[in-house]
Amino acid sequence: MREYLDFEKPLKDLEVRIARLVKSKSKKHSVQEAIEKSTEQLTKMEQELFATLSPWQRGQIARHPQRPSISDYLEELMSNVIELHGDRLYGEDQAIIGGFATWNDRSIMVMGHEKGKALKERMRRNFGMAKPEGYRKALRLMKLAEKFQRPILTFIDTPGAYPGIDAEQRGQAEAIARNLLEMIRLRVPIIAVVTGEGGSGGALALGVADRVLMLEHSIYSVISPEGCAAILWGNASKASTAAAALHMTAPELLKLQIIDDIIPEPLGGAHRDRTLTAKNVSQTLTTHFSQLQKIPLATLLKHRESRFRNLGSFRSFQDGAQKVQTVNS
Repeated sequence: MREYLDFEKPLKDLEVRIARLVKSKSKKHSVQEAIEKSTEQLTKMEQELFATLSPWQRGQIARHPQRPSISDYLEELMSNVIELHGDRLYGEDQAIIGGFATWNDRSIMVMGHEKGKALKERMRRNFGMAKPEGYRKALRLMKLAEKFQRPILTFIDTPGAYPGIDAEQRGQAEAIARNLLEMIRLRVPIIAVVTGEGGSGGALALGVADRVLMLEHSIYSVISPEGCAAILWGNASKASTAAAALHMTAPELLKLQIIDDIIPEPLGGAHRDRTLTAKNVSQTLTTHFSQLQKIPLATLLKHRESRFRNLGSFRSFQDGAQKVQTVNS
């Protein structure tokens, strides 16, 4: 059954009304007319609602429990999937899955965060929050891809890296930093797709790529809106205000040149039509992989490094505090 978000309540009420009228199986002209009018009203209401979404509402869609995950994209788009396990250092982390696969008759290495579906699976996968062994497994797979000259595709969907004490004891920060260092110089094309939440370093550990794409209603930010609100205002209930301040939506990030392209979603979100969403993802990937194939390796690596070095604004200090230079990219 479809799950409705809080701001979708008017849609739910109207859809329930239409369903009751249809279920009555009445042939009366008045009933048929009511169904037709209500359906037209629903379509108009949906178009208006999803055309004016706030950043917080987009964030809610990005976190929708029925939103497609990497396992859905593997099922819809890939064949000959060979999942690989373990980091060869500590153990297996089921918050990240990956392996070799065939996509569009092309052999690739694919990996990404998996939040899970039902509660038991979500707990087993730690709600998509990877520990160090998850990021080290991802790096091991990337190195395999480089060895066998396979392009890399990552799917990002995580609130962030797991912040528990066991993860810290096993070197969470080092594992993420190592991925950033190694990904910037991997000698194969890399594309990252933010499919849901792109949270902090936990997302960036799979996001250092030649092309960074986002689904239309996904989010990508240095911290969650709740975490930002708690730090700035000491009140997590101001999350909607923080969401607007973070500029975390796909249109905003495309404008800031943080990402390279936006993948359209069905009206109402990716969870409304998993197959259509996967088709849109595949079409966009085809375009970008084709472009990357034409770029010489040395140029590809140079562009990859420069794009991340030039992100954002910073201030450089020279001779103590004597000279301050502000740089915007």
